[in-house]
Amino acid sequence: MLAHFLFLQNYINIPSMHSLSGFKEKVKGVEDWLRRELSGIRTGRATPAILDGVMVKAYGGERLPVSHLASVAVEDARTLRVTPWDKAQVKEIEIAIGTANLGVSVAADGSGLRIIFPSLTEENRGTLVKLVSKKLEEARISLRREREEVWNEIQDKEKTGEISEDAKFKGKTELQKLVDEANAGLEKVAATKETEIRG
Repeated sequence: MLAHFLFLQNYINIPSMHSLSGFKEKVKGVEDWLRRELSGIRTGRATPAILDGVMVKAYGGERLPVSHLASVAVEDARTLRVTPWDKAQVKEIEIAIGTANLGVSVAADGSGLRIIFPSLTEENRGTLVKLVSKKLEEARISLRREREEVWNEIQDKEKTGEISEDAKFKGKTELQKLVDEANAGLEKVAATKETEIRG
């Protein structure tokens, strides 16, 4: 694989390969985005990742993630324990989690908050699986957009004489290979989440 990459690097020229290495970075960004989005979709099991996107109004109106204001631990299979370092923040954290509409219930007690994950009904599961598919499609669209950008760049290099026509098509083949690998990676991330939901 490395030898093939180096061969292409020499053949296509550094500018085009720079496009492909930049594309790899963008692929990683799309996959990271999908993982973050899916971590916010609850399953029937308690998982701290569901709170990653919840921002709490803290001191002086600044908005901070829950993890910056409290410890989050799994109490049991369906319950998270959120323990704020400053008890004055309990109410704001409760409001923020409620507003985030995560499909969980929140109960405050003496030491903090309990986040309870209700059992999923078949209807809930179906809705969540559809949401996973929607997020996967958004990620694929981003990937296609990035692919078009790089392909246009490669074509421009051929038009200006920086690379040969043959090199252009070799670049296209390599780009498509990266796209196929990236799509397979995205599908794997989504499939893992679907398995968790179907539990």
